[in-house]
Amino acid sequence: MTTAALSTVPPAPGQAAWRRFRRHRLALAGAVIILVLLLGSALGPYLLPFDDTYIDIMKRFAPPLSGAHILGTDELGRDVLARLMMGGRVSLSIGIVAMVIAMAVGIAVGAFAGFYGGVVGAVLMRLVDAVLCFPTIFLLLALAALTEPGLVTTTVLIAATAWMAVARVVEAQVRSLREREFAVAALAFGSSNLRIMFRELVPNAIAPIVVAATLNVAKAILLESYVSYLGYGIQPPAASWGNMLNNAQIYLTSAPWLAIAPGLAITLAVTSFNFLGDGLRDALDPRMNIP
Repeated sequence: MTTAALSTVPPAPGQAAWRRFRRHRLALAGAVIILVLLLGSALGPYLLPFDDTYIDIMKRFAPPLSGAHILGTDELGRDVLARLMMGGRVSLSIGIVAMVIAMAVGIAVGAFAGFYGGVVGAVLMRLVDAVLCFPTIFLLLALAALTEPGLVTTTVLIAATAWMAVARVVEAQVRSLREREFAVAALAFGSSNLRIMFRELVPNAIAPIVVAATLNVAKAILLESYVSYLGYGIQPPAASWGNMLNNAQIYLTSAPWLAIAPGLAITLAVTSFNFLGDGLRDALDPRMNIP
């Protein structure tokens, strides 16, 4: 084979996807920021001289860069950076775990609705539409008001209000794939319906599912911030970015750094996950051709 012929060989799908992703600079920046936030939340508290619950009344409202307190202290003299990192553990954990639960439910509902169609599909998708009729934040607050606030409760409630969009995406993809040759061949070879759905159809719809998962993490982090800010989510003394904002709202003029730190963390996390989702959508789209 000549050099000219070798140069015309198209790249492998994985290489082409990576090449497309690298061209999306905002997605790359988002991935780096997410990695920094994850590592900072996981390892940062072990590197600081202060515990997130350590109280020093004599150093209340110390401004940023006050000695060892890089981001200052709060109304009880607790180190803001330590609480920000511990709050990141909670907020990011809720976002990721809620995404996993929502994806599992959404994929199952969407796969059954798209594969079977007819009455089964109509009933399942009308259920999805009925839940989508309620504004997400109001539905979440209504459910949170009826339950005991906590980490597990908040995670489950956020997942319960985030699976519907995933179900619609998966239903549309499975419905378009179920008549394709590989699905018909699997049925002809005697594969069960469950095997066809989850071994043949869903893996071939992985690109939009991955994008939806990434965007769902951003949505879950934002929803946790909402409910914790309003007092229905993570309860003090445990820290989350949302309840740090809640505690800081009465000190906006006297100690603005108490609100700036968690607000900036939420903004960076949500924006970065959204940029990452945009980059993955472009990278995994087979219609994109990168020379």
